[in-house]
Amino acid sequence: MTESPHRGDDQILPFQLDRLAVRGRLARLDASIDRILTQHAYPAAISGLLAEAAVLAALIGSAIQPRRRFSLQIRGAGSVRLIAADYMAPETEGGPPRLRAYADFDPQNPPPEDARDGFPLLGKGFFGVLVDQGTGQPYQGITPLEGENLSDCAETYFAQSEQVATRFAIAAAQAQEPGEAPVWRAGGIMIQHMPAPGEHVREEAPPPQTLPGEPLPLMKADNVAALSGGLEDWRAAAFKLGTVEPHELLGPHVAPEELLLRLYHEDEPRVFSAQPVEFGCACSAEKVSAALGVYEPAEIADMILEDGLVAADCQFCGAKYRFDPQTKTAVRLS
Repeated sequence: MTESPHRGDDQILPFQLDRLAVRGRLARLDASIDRILTQHAYPAAISGLLAEAAVLAALIGSAIQPRRRFSLQIRGAGSVRLIAADYMAPETEGGPPRLRAYADFDPQNPPPEDARDGFPLLGKGFFGVLVDQGTGQPYQGITPLEGENLSDCAETYFAQSEQVATRFAIAAAQAQEPGEAPVWRAGGIMIQHMPAPGEHVREEAPPPQTLPGEPLPLMKADNVAALSGGLEDWRAAAFKLGTVEPHELLGPHVAPEELLLRLYHEDEPRVFSAQPVEFGCACSAEKVSAALGVYEPAEIADMILEDGLVAADCQFCGAKYRFDPQTKTAVRLS
């Protein structure tokens, strides 16, 4: 892994605001996100969308700390068909968790070169999460794509499915230091309201109001905070987060601790040990063999190349594998 020269890069900093009953994460991605995006060379709008998903995966995954994998899968009916990002548990005890991501879009209908907002390219679709703890059936949750960006969708997911008031601020851009090539950087902050000990969402409180015959709207963060009696503090924390500037999220010239003090110096911020993260992939020849080995011979026959082998390339890291239908084994070429 390329070492990041800037303090706070490729790290996730947990924190807590005791006065406002808020917990959070601040993520800075440097070498990891640059590798993810440069190896695919997506159009700018799709790169920005994928970077946002990767930051979301890092923030949420580090808070959940899955034993195996936390995944985001955003599926759309527009020219962008899939945005996928995984936060994976360390391969070895004490090692860093790994991050990977990729996008699938219609190459016949790419976004304009000057387009910067990739969210409208998804169209209708859904925002899905998967938490694999390595035992039993993985947990899955789905909410519709709704809002102006993926962060809005994640906030809706937490309010609707987890009943946790959550807010995100995320930025991604190519940065260039004097005399150096441009590199991708991304960063973000997640805050979540914590009900007081012993308090829970008040089940007797009504959901957002609708007219007769209309479908119930999706829950939002303010609805959840109000139900647990913490709306005032929640709005204060969310308002302050809304003042953050993109360059502060991206770094490197504002350290994460300095940014938290700038935003929340009145709210008793406490920071915990930073968690490193790096680019990594879970693909392997063994997994390719297992995946293709279950196909029927007739199905495999349609995939065989001129050399008698089946090509299987990893969408996340670009690794190339060849599968031998006779031995039902795969080897990695690169």
